[in-house]
Amino acid sequence: MTDLDVRASVAAIWRIEGARIVATLARVVGDLGLAEDLAQDALVEALRSWPEGGIPNNPGAWLTAVAKRRAIDAWRRRERLDERYQALAHDLESETDAPWQPIEDDVLRLVFAACHPVLAREAQIALTLKVVGGLSTEAIARLFLLPVPTVQQRIVRAKKSLASARVPFEIPEPAEWPARLGSVLSVIYLVFTEGYAASSGDRWMRTELANEAVRLARILSRQLPREPEVLGLLALVELQSSRFAARTDAAGAPVLLADQDRRRWDRSAIARGRAALVQADALGRGRGPYRLQAAIAECHAVAGSVETTDWAQIVLLYELLGRIAPNPVVDLNRAVAISMATGPATALRVVDELAEAGALHGSHLLPSVRGELLARLGRREEARSELLVAAGLVANEQQRAVLQRKIAEL
Repeated sequence: MTDLDVRASVAAIWRIEGARIVATLARVVGDLGLAEDLAQDALVEALRSWPEGGIPNNPGAWLTAVAKRRAIDAWRRRERLDERYQALAHDLESETDAPWQPIEDDVLRLVFAACHPVLAREAQIALTLKVVGGLSTEAIARLFLLPVPTVQQRIVRAKKSLASARVPFEIPEPAEWPARLGSVLSVIYLVFTEGYAASSGDRWMRTELANEAVRLARILSRQLPREPEVLGLLALVELQSSRFAARTDAAGAPVLLADQDRRRWDRSAIARGRAALVQADALGRGRGPYRLQAAIAECHAVAGSVETTDWAQIVLLYELLGRIAPNPVVDLNRAVAISMATGPATALRVVDELAEAGALHGSHLLPSVRGELLARLGRREEARSELLVAAGLVANEQQRAVLQRKIAEL
Protein backbone atom coordinates (compact mmCIF):
# COMPACT_ATOMS: atom_id res chain seq x y z
CA MET A 1 0.00 0.00 0.00
CA THR A 2 1.45 3.34 -1.03
CA ASP A 3 1.77 6.37 1.25
CA LEU A 4 -0.83 8.12 -0.90
CA ASP A 5 -3.31 5.26 -0.41
CA VAL A 6 -2.74 5.32 3.33
CA ARG A 7 -3.22 9.09 3.52
CA ALA A 8 -6.52 8.81 1.66
CA SER A 9 -7.64 5.98 3.96
CA VAL A 10 -6.64 7.87 7.10
CA ALA A 11 -8.54 10.94 5.91
CA ALA A 12 -11.68 8.85 5.25
CA ILE A 13 -11.43 7.05 8.58
CA TRP A 14 -10.98 10.32 10.44
CA ARG A 15 -13.97 11.84 8.66
CA ILE A 16 -16.16 8.96 9.83
CA GLU A 17 -14.63 8.06 13.20
CA GLY A 18 -12.97 11.30 14.30
CA ALA A 19 -15.76 12.63 16.52
CA ARG A 20 -16.18 9.34 18.36
CA ILE A 21 -12.43 8.94 18.89
CA VAL A 22 -12.09 12.44 20.33
CA ALA A 23 -15.25 11.99 22.41
CA THR A 24 -13.95 8.74 23.92
CA LEU A 25 -10.57 10.29 24.68
CA ALA A 26 -12.17 13.42 26.19
CA ARG A 27 -14.25 11.26 28.51
CA VAL A 28 -11.14 9.39 29.62
CA VAL A 29 -8.63 12.23 30.01
CA GLY A 30 -11.10 14.96 30.94
CA ASP A 31 -9.61 17.60 28.65
CA LEU A 32 -10.84 18.31 25.12
CA GLY A 33 -7.64 19.99 23.94
CA LEU A 34 -5.53 17.09 25.19
CA ALA A 35 -7.94 14.60 23.60
CA GLU A 36 -7.54 16.28 20.21
CA ASP A 37 -3.74 16.34 20.57
CA LEU A 38 -3.67 12.63 21.44
CA ALA A 39 -5.91 11.81 18.46
CA GLN A 40 -3.64 13.77 16.13
CA ASP A 41 -0.59 11.92 17.51
CA ALA A 42 -2.36 8.64 16.75
CA LEU A 43 -3.03 9.77 13.17
CA VAL A 44 0.66 10.59 12.73
CA GLU A 45 1.54 7.12 14.01
CA ALA A 46 -0.94 5.58 11.56
CA LEU A 47 0.66 7.44 8.65
CA ARG A 48 4.03 6.08 9.79
CA SER A 49 3.15 2.45 10.46
CA TRP A 50 0.22 1.55 8.19
CA PRO A 51 2.12 1.70 4.85
CA GLU A 52 4.27 -1.19 6.07
CA GLY A 53 1.93 -3.06 8.43
CA GLY A 54 -1.35 -2.48 6.62
CA ILE A 55 -4.60 -0.93 7.83
CA PRO A 56 -5.99 -2.69 10.94
CA ASN A 57 -9.35 -4.44 10.80
CA ASN A 58 -10.78 -1.88 13.22
CA PRO A 59 -8.88 1.34 12.52
CA GLY A 60 -10.97 3.41 14.94
CA ALA A 61 -10.09 1.03 17.77
CA TRP A 62 -6.43 1.11 16.76
CA LEU A 63 -6.28 4.91 16.75
CA THR A 64 -8.05 5.12 20.11
CA ALA A 65 -5.73 2.53 21.69
CA VAL A 66 -2.61 4.33 20.41
CA ALA A 67 -3.91 7.64 21.74
CA LYS A 68 -4.60 6.10 25.15
CA ARG A 69 -1.08 4.67 25.30
CA ARG A 70 0.30 8.12 24.51
CA ALA A 71 -1.67 9.47 27.47
CA ILE A 72 -0.27 6.79 29.77
CA ASP A 73 3.30 7.47 28.59
CA ALA A 74 2.89 11.20 29.13
CA TRP A 75 1.62 10.73 32.68
CA ARG A 76 4.39 8.28 33.50
CA ARG A 77 7.00 10.83 32.45
CA ARG A 78 5.79 13.23 35.11
CA GLU A 79 8.06 13.33 38.15
CA ARG A 80 5.05 12.98 40.43
CA LEU A 81 1.66 11.56 39.60
CA ASP A 82 -1.23 12.72 41.71
CA GLU A 83 -3.85 10.17 42.68
CA ARG A 84 -6.10 11.13 39.77
CA TYR A 85 -3.46 10.44 37.15
CA GLN A 86 -2.41 7.22 38.88
CA ALA A 87 -6.00 5.97 38.72
CA LEU A 88 -6.45 7.04 35.10
CA ALA A 89 -3.19 5.46 34.03
CA HIS A 90 -4.15 2.21 35.77
CA ASP A 91 -7.60 2.15 34.14
CA LEU A 92 -6.22 2.97 30.71
CA GLU A 93 -3.48 0.38 30.93
CA SER A 94 -5.95 -2.31 31.92
CA GLU A 95 -8.29 -1.59 29.00
CA THR A 96 -5.79 -0.74 26.25
CA ASP A 97 -5.45 -4.31 25.04
CA ALA A 98 -9.10 -5.22 25.52
CA PRO A 99 -11.49 -5.31 22.55
CA TRP A 100 -12.62 -1.76 21.86
CA GLN A 101 -16.30 -1.21 22.57
CA PRO A 102 -17.30 2.42 21.98
CA ILE A 103 -19.84 3.70 24.50
CA GLU A 104 -22.95 4.58 22.54
CA ASP A 105 -23.30 8.13 23.74
CA ASP A 106 -19.69 9.29 24.09
CA VAL A 107 -20.35 11.81 21.33
CA LEU A 108 -23.47 13.00 23.14
CA ARG A 109 -21.37 13.47 26.28
CA LEU A 110 -19.04 15.64 24.23
CA VAL A 111 -21.96 17.70 22.88
CA PHE A 112 -23.24 18.32 26.41
CA ALA A 113 -19.77 19.35 27.55
CA ALA A 114 -19.40 21.74 24.62
CA CYS A 115 -22.82 23.22 25.50
CA HIS A 116 -21.91 23.93 29.14
CA PRO A 117 -23.29 27.30 30.33
CA VAL A 118 -19.74 28.47 31.04
CA LEU A 119 -19.48 29.05 27.26
CA ALA A 120 -21.32 31.68 25.27
CA ARG A 121 -23.84 30.34 22.74
CA GLU A 122 -21.61 31.31 19.79
CA ALA A 123 -18.68 29.45 21.33
CA GLN A 124 -20.82 26.37 22.03
CA ILE A 125 -21.90 26.16 18.41
CA ALA A 126 -18.44 26.80 16.94
CA LEU A 127 -16.78 24.24 19.22
CA THR A 128 -19.37 21.53 18.53
CA LEU A 129 -19.25 22.04 14.77
CA LYS A 130 -15.46 21.84 14.90
CA VAL A 131 -15.11 18.80 17.15
CA VAL A 132 -18.30 16.81 16.51
CA GLY A 133 -19.07 17.98 12.98
CA GLY A 134 -15.46 17.92 11.84
CA LEU A 135 -15.86 21.26 10.06
CA SER A 136 -12.82 23.41 9.42
CA THR A 137 -12.69 26.87 10.93
CA GLU A 138 -13.00 28.23 7.38
CA ALA A 139 -16.23 26.30 6.82
CA ILE A 140 -17.68 27.46 10.15
CA ALA A 141 -16.73 31.05 9.33
CA ARG A 142 -18.53 30.78 5.97
CA LEU A 143 -21.55 29.21 7.63
CA PHE A 144 -22.00 32.18 9.98
CA LEU A 145 -20.54 34.87 7.70
CA LEU A 146 -17.73 35.63 10.15
CA PRO A 147 -13.98 36.25 9.71
CA VAL A 148 -11.89 33.09 10.11
CA PRO A 149 -9.73 34.56 12.95
CA THR A 150 -12.91 35.30 14.95
CA VAL A 151 -14.00 31.66 14.73
CA GLN A 152 -10.50 30.42 15.57
CA GLN A 153 -10.38 32.61 18.67
CA ARG A 154 -13.79 31.41 19.79
CA ILE A 155 -12.78 27.76 19.55
CA VAL A 156 -9.44 28.24 21.34
CA ARG A 157 -11.06 30.26 24.13
CA ALA A 158 -13.86 27.69 24.45
CA LYS A 159 -11.41 24.82 25.00
CA LYS A 160 -9.49 26.84 27.58
CA SER A 161 -12.71 27.78 29.37
CA LEU A 162 -13.84 24.14 29.59
CA ALA A 163 -10.44 23.13 30.95
CA SER A 164 -10.34 25.99 33.48
CA ALA A 165 -13.88 25.24 34.67
CA ARG A 166 -13.02 21.51 34.90
CA VAL A 167 -16.17 20.63 33.00
CA PRO A 168 -16.70 16.84 33.15
CA PHE A 169 -17.31 15.03 29.89
CA GLU A 170 -20.42 13.33 31.18
CA ILE A 171 -24.16 13.57 30.68
CA PRO A 172 -25.14 16.14 33.33
CA GLU A 173 -27.50 15.57 36.23
CA PRO A 174 -31.18 16.05 35.30
CA ALA A 175 -31.32 19.38 37.15
CA GLU A 176 -28.66 20.74 34.75
CA TRP A 177 -30.43 19.74 31.55
CA PRO A 178 -32.70 22.78 31.08
CA ALA A 179 -29.71 25.15 30.98
CA ARG A 180 -28.10 23.15 28.18
CA LEU A 181 -30.88 21.47 26.25
CA GLY A 182 -31.63 24.35 23.87
CA SER A 183 -27.98 24.57 22.84
CA VAL A 184 -27.69 20.79 22.50
CA LEU A 185 -30.69 20.65 20.17
CA SER A 186 -29.37 23.57 18.17
CA VAL A 187 -25.93 22.10 17.57
CA ILE A 188 -27.26 18.63 16.76
CA TYR A 189 -29.48 20.18 14.09
CA LEU A 190 -26.62 22.31 12.76
CA VAL A 191 -24.51 19.15 12.44
CA PHE A 192 -27.40 17.51 10.59
CA THR A 193 -27.88 20.43 8.20
CA GLU A 194 -24.18 20.48 7.39
CA GLY A 195 -24.47 16.82 6.48
CA TYR A 196 -27.73 17.37 4.57
CA ALA A 197 -26.30 20.21 2.45
CA ALA A 198 -22.55 20.66 2.91
CA SER A 199 -21.50 24.30 3.10
CA SER A 200 -18.21 23.65 1.32
CA GLY A 201 -16.17 20.98 -0.43
CA ASP A 202 -16.91 18.82 -3.44
CA ARG A 203 -19.78 16.74 -2.01
CA TRP A 204 -23.44 17.73 -2.09
CA MET A 205 -24.08 15.84 1.15
CA ARG A 206 -22.03 14.41 4.01
CA THR A 207 -24.40 11.59 4.90
CA GLU A 208 -22.14 10.13 7.59
CA LEU A 209 -22.34 13.46 9.43
CA ALA A 210 -26.12 13.75 9.05
CA ASN A 211 -26.58 10.14 10.16
CA GLU A 212 -24.52 10.83 13.28
CA ALA A 213 -26.85 13.72 14.12
CA VAL A 214 -29.87 11.43 13.62
CA ARG A 215 -28.25 8.89 15.96
CA LEU A 216 -27.71 11.56 18.63
CA ALA A 217 -31.31 12.76 18.28
CA ARG A 218 -32.56 9.19 18.79
CA ILE A 219 -30.46 8.74 21.94
CA LEU A 220 -31.63 12.08 23.29
CA SER A 221 -35.30 11.23 22.63
CA ARG A 222 -34.93 7.94 24.53
CA GLN A 223 -33.50 9.79 27.51
CA LEU A 224 -36.07 12.62 27.38
CA PRO A 225 -39.28 11.05 26.00
CA ARG A 226 -41.47 13.80 27.46
CA GLU A 227 -39.59 16.78 26.03
CA PRO A 228 -41.65 17.88 22.99
CA GLU A 229 -38.86 19.79 21.24
CA VAL A 230 -36.50 16.80 21.57
CA LEU A 231 -39.15 14.70 19.84
CA GLY A 232 -39.67 17.54 17.36
CA LEU A 233 -35.99 17.51 16.45
CA LEU A 234 -36.09 13.74 16.04
CA ALA A 235 -39.15 14.02 13.79
CA LEU A 236 -37.47 16.72 11.71
CA VAL A 237 -34.20 14.86 11.06
CA GLU A 238 -35.97 11.54 10.40
CA LEU A 239 -38.27 13.17 7.84
CA GLN A 240 -35.49 15.10 6.11
CA SER A 241 -33.13 12.12 6.07
CA SER A 242 -35.80 10.09 4.26
CA ARG A 243 -34.85 11.90 1.02
CA PHE A 244 -31.14 11.03 1.07
CA ALA A 245 -31.22 8.29 -1.56
CA ALA A 246 -33.06 10.54 -4.03
CA ARG A 247 -30.99 13.71 -3.52
CA THR A 248 -28.07 12.66 -5.74
CA ASP A 249 -27.76 10.81 -9.02
CA ALA A 250 -25.40 7.92 -9.76
CA ALA A 251 -22.50 10.33 -10.27
CA GLY A 252 -23.16 12.15 -6.99
CA ALA A 253 -24.60 15.26 -8.66
CA PRO A 254 -27.47 17.01 -6.86
CA VAL A 255 -31.07 16.16 -7.70
CA LEU A 256 -33.38 18.99 -6.64
CA LEU A 257 -36.72 18.40 -4.93
CA ALA A 258 -38.83 18.88 -8.07
CA ASP A 259 -36.81 16.25 -9.95
CA GLN A 260 -36.51 13.61 -7.23
CA ASP A 261 -37.93 10.13 -7.66
CA ARG A 262 -40.15 10.00 -4.57
CA ARG A 263 -40.32 6.23 -4.79
CA ARG A 264 -36.75 6.29 -3.50
CA TRP A 265 -37.69 8.16 -0.35
CA ASP A 266 -37.27 6.04 2.79
CA ARG A 267 -40.80 5.25 3.93
CA SER A 268 -39.55 3.80 7.23
CA ALA A 269 -37.82 7.09 8.09
CA ILE A 270 -40.99 8.99 7.15
CA ALA A 271 -43.03 6.73 9.43
CA ARG A 272 -40.57 7.22 12.30
CA GLY A 273 -40.60 10.98 11.82
CA ARG A 274 -44.39 11.21 11.73
CA ALA A 275 -44.68 8.98 14.80
CA ALA A 276 -42.26 11.22 16.72
CA LEU A 277 -44.28 14.29 15.72
CA VAL A 278 -47.52 12.65 16.90
CA GLN A 279 -45.82 11.72 20.18
CA ALA A 280 -44.61 15.31 20.64
CA ASP A 281 -48.03 16.79 19.88
CA ALA A 282 -49.68 14.37 22.31
CA LEU A 283 -47.82 16.08 25.16
CA GLY A 284 -50.13 19.03 24.58
CA ARG A 285 -47.66 21.87 25.04
CA GLY A 286 -47.91 23.60 21.67
CA ARG A 287 -45.52 23.41 18.76
CA GLY A 288 -42.07 24.97 19.12
CA PRO A 289 -39.52 25.68 16.35
CA TYR A 290 -38.42 22.08 15.74
CA ARG A 291 -41.98 20.73 15.66
CA LEU A 292 -43.02 23.44 13.23
CA GLN A 293 -40.10 22.60 10.96
CA ALA A 294 -40.98 18.91 11.29
CA ALA A 295 -44.55 19.72 10.26
CA ILE A 296 -43.19 21.47 7.16
CA ALA A 297 -41.05 18.43 6.36
CA GLU A 298 -44.12 16.22 6.84
CA CYS A 299 -46.03 18.25 4.22
CA HIS A 300 -43.31 17.39 1.71
CA ALA A 301 -43.06 13.77 2.85
CA VAL A 302 -46.74 12.95 2.32
CA ALA A 303 -47.11 14.78 -1.01
CA GLY A 304 -47.02 12.79 -4.22
CA SER A 305 -45.32 15.58 -6.16
CA VAL A 306 -44.25 19.20 -5.93
CA GLU A 307 -47.51 20.22 -7.62
CA THR A 308 -49.72 18.39 -5.10
CA THR A 309 -47.82 19.65 -2.05
CA ASP A 310 -49.92 21.71 0.39
CA TRP A 311 -47.97 24.92 -0.15
CA ALA A 312 -50.58 27.08 1.59
CA GLN A 313 -50.10 25.05 4.76
CA ILE A 314 -46.32 25.36 4.42
CA VAL A 315 -46.63 29.15 4.08
CA LEU A 316 -48.71 29.24 7.27
CA LEU A 317 -46.21 27.08 9.16
CA TYR A 318 -43.33 29.33 8.07
CA GLU A 319 -45.29 32.37 9.23
CA LEU A 320 -45.72 30.77 12.66
CA LEU A 321 -42.06 29.76 12.75
CA GLY A 322 -41.02 33.31 11.87
CA ARG A 323 -43.02 34.66 14.81
CA ILE A 324 -41.53 32.42 17.48
CA ALA A 325 -38.02 32.08 16.01
CA PRO A 326 -37.35 35.11 13.76
CA ASN A 327 -34.66 34.39 11.21
CA PRO A 328 -34.00 35.70 7.68
CA VAL A 329 -33.55 32.15 6.38
CA VAL A 330 -37.05 31.33 7.62
CA ASP A 331 -38.36 34.41 5.78
CA LEU A 332 -36.52 33.35 2.64
CA ASN A 333 -37.98 29.84 2.82
CA ARG A 334 -41.42 31.38 3.35
CA ALA A 335 -40.90 33.37 0.16
CA VAL A 336 -40.13 30.16 -1.75
CA ALA A 337 -43.32 28.60 -0.38
CA ILE A 338 -45.31 31.71 -1.33
CA SER A 339 -43.96 31.47 -4.87
CA MET A 340 -45.33 27.94 -5.12
CA ALA A 341 -48.65 28.81 -3.48
CA THR A 342 -49.50 32.12 -5.15
CA GLY A 343 -46.81 32.86 -7.72
CA PRO A 344 -43.34 34.42 -7.98
CA ALA A 345 -44.40 38.09 -8.02
CA THR A 346 -45.63 38.12 -4.42
CA ALA A 347 -42.62 36.12 -3.29
CA LEU A 348 -40.22 38.52 -5.01
CA ARG A 349 -41.55 41.39 -2.91
CA VAL A 350 -40.67 39.45 0.26
CA VAL A 351 -37.17 38.71 -1.05
CA ASP A 352 -36.62 42.32 -2.07
CA GLU A 353 -37.56 43.45 1.44
CA LEU A 354 -34.96 41.08 2.85
CA ALA A 355 -32.36 42.40 0.42
CA GLU A 356 -33.15 46.01 1.32
CA ALA A 357 -32.75 45.16 5.01
CA GLY A 358 -29.29 43.71 4.33
CA ALA A 359 -30.36 40.25 5.44
CA LEU A 360 -28.06 37.32 4.55
CA HIS A 361 -25.40 39.66 3.17
CA GLY A 362 -22.50 37.57 1.87
CA SER A 363 -24.60 34.41 1.57
CA HIS A 364 -25.50 32.79 -1.74
CA LEU A 365 -29.01 31.94 -0.53
CA LEU A 366 -30.76 35.24 -1.20
CA PRO A 367 -29.40 35.90 -4.73
CA SER A 368 -30.04 32.29 -5.73
CA VAL A 369 -33.70 32.48 -4.67
CA ARG A 370 -34.09 35.94 -6.20
CA GLY A 371 -32.58 34.67 -9.46
CA GLU A 372 -35.05 31.77 -9.55
CA LEU A 373 -38.01 34.09 -9.02
CA LEU A 374 -36.83 36.54 -11.67
CA ALA A 375 -36.38 33.69 -14.14
CA ARG A 376 -39.95 32.51 -13.51
CA LEU A 377 -41.14 36.07 -14.18
CA GLY A 378 -39.30 36.11 -17.52
CA ARG A 379 -36.74 38.70 -16.40
CA ARG A 380 -33.89 36.62 -17.75
CA GLU A 381 -31.00 39.09 -17.68
CA GLU A 382 -31.73 40.13 -14.12
CA ALA A 383 -32.07 36.47 -13.16
CA ARG A 384 -28.74 35.64 -14.78
CA SER A 385 -27.05 38.48 -12.92
CA GLU A 386 -28.40 37.28 -9.55
CA LEU A 387 -27.41 33.67 -10.19
CA LEU A 388 -23.89 34.77 -11.16
CA VAL A 389 -23.62 36.56 -7.81
CA ALA A 390 -24.86 33.44 -6.01
CA ALA A 391 -22.37 31.20 -7.87
CA GLY A 392 -19.56 33.51 -6.83
CA LEU A 393 -20.55 33.27 -3.17
CA VAL A 394 -21.24 29.56 -2.80
CA ALA A 395 -18.41 27.44 -1.41
CA ASN A 396 -19.79 24.00 -2.26
CA GLU A 397 -18.69 22.83 -5.69
CA GLN A 398 -21.84 20.80 -6.35
CA GLN A 399 -24.10 23.72 -5.44
CA ARG A 400 -22.03 25.95 -7.71
CA ALA A 401 -22.47 23.46 -10.56
CA VAL A 402 -26.26 23.56 -10.11
CA LEU A 403 -26.24 27.38 -10.29
CA GLN A 404 -23.97 27.33 -13.34
CA ARG A 405 -26.36 24.98 -15.15
CA LYS A 406 -29.23 27.34 -14.42
CA ILE A 407 -27.17 30.27 -15.73
CA ALA A 408 -26.41 28.33 -18.91
CA GLU A 409 -30.12 27.56 -19.38
CA LEU A 410 -30.87 31.29 -19.25
